[in-house]
Amino acid sequence: MIKGLFWIFLFYFLGELISLFIGGFMPGSIIGMILLFLSLLFKLLNPAQVKNTATTISKNMAVFFVPATVGLMTYFSLLKNNFWAIIVSIFVSTLLVMAVVAWIQQRFEFKNEIDTNDNQAIEQ
Repeated sequence: MIKGLFWIFLFYFLGELISLFIGGFMPGSIIGMILLFLSLLFKLLNPAQVKNTATTISKNMAVFFVPATVGLMTYFSLLKNNFWAIIVSIFVSTLLVMAVVAWIQQRFEFKNEIDTNDNQAIEQ
């Protein structure tokens, strides 16, 4: 568990460091996650070294939302004044994401269908 925490915090620190050097263009936590992903993808880091820690963190994810929720309460009046704009934004963005995902899925299925038909024609 300690080893896993070390690796996760190391990549978080590296991400924050890179973010500092690029002027905060991208959050360090995101850069750290990308670095961790790439190190796992290219087998620079053994997934078993972070698996237990990642599983424990994932199972207790609700704990990480508490500070964000408490922080939102400081902006209660701002949220209250812009309630409908927030609701409409959430609704419209959700519909857009669903439409784009559906369109991409259809494109992949159509491409897969063409590839399958081509393979069947070659086999005959």
